[in-house]
Amino acid sequence: MPSYKGACFCGAVELEATGEPAGMGYCHCRSCRSWSGGPVNAFTLWAPEAVKVTKGEENIATFAKTEMSHRQYCSKCGGHLMTRHPPLNMVDIFSATLPDLPFKPGVHVNYAETVLPMKDGLPKLKDFPAEFGGSGEMVAE
Repeated sequence: MPSYKGACFCGAVELEATGEPAGMGYCHCRSCRSWSGGPVNAFTLWAPEAVKVTKGEENIATFAKTEMSHRQYCSKCGGHLMTRHPPLNMVDIFSATLPDLPFKPGVHVNYAETVLPMKDGLPKLKDFPAEFGGSGEMVAE
C-alpha cells in the first residue's frame, strides 16, 4: 500500500497518508482562498484513519471558523498542514504538503465563487456534491 510523507514549512511537524485519497480537486470558496493565500486551493481528501502525524503533534494548532472545517497548521512556522472536516469524516491534506503524491484532480467545488476561472474540462460544481450536503449542481466552465 503506498504511503506519502509530508511536513510543515519548517519541518517541525511531519505526517504520513497511507493508501489512496478518496478524492482530489480544487476548492474555489472564499474561506479556502483566504486561508491558503491563493486564488484556489488544491485538496486531497483522506479517511481519518489513513492520516497519521509522525512527528511534532504537539506543534499542531487548530483554527475552526466553522464546524465544517478545522484547519490545522504548525504553531512554530504557521505552515498549513490539513483541514479536518468532522461532518464529512474526511481529512483534507493540502496537495503541496504531500510532494510525492501525484496530484490528479477530478473536480472543482464551490466554483460559483471562483476568482480564477480554469478551463480544464473537469466537472465544476456550484458548491459541494449532494452526498457532502451540497446541491450537486453543475455550473458552466
